[in-house]
Amino acid sequence: MSDTSDVTGAAVVTPLRVVIALCLIAPFVAMLWVGSYARTDPEFSGIPFFYWYQMLWVVISTALTMTAYKLWQRDQRARAAARRSGGASK
Repeated sequence: MSDTSDVTGAAVVTPLRVVIALCLIAPFVAMLWVGSYARTDPEFSGIPFFYWYQMLWVVISTALTMTAYKLWQRDQRARAAARRSGGASK
């Protein structure tokens, strides 16, 4: 029978995972907080602030999602390495 004390699928909150969550939550907060960008000034090349702010967040969201993905990959590699090294010592 296998050892049930080792739960490899358990959710663990680490600082890296908090950063990942913040990267994924930031665009939602920015877009749902409409009062922060519901105005026309300042304009950028004749485009009202309301529109260029939202378009800017498309680029920012892409960068944050890519960052979160790369951090998640790093986290998964570290967990796999820890599992391998921990499993070898048993």
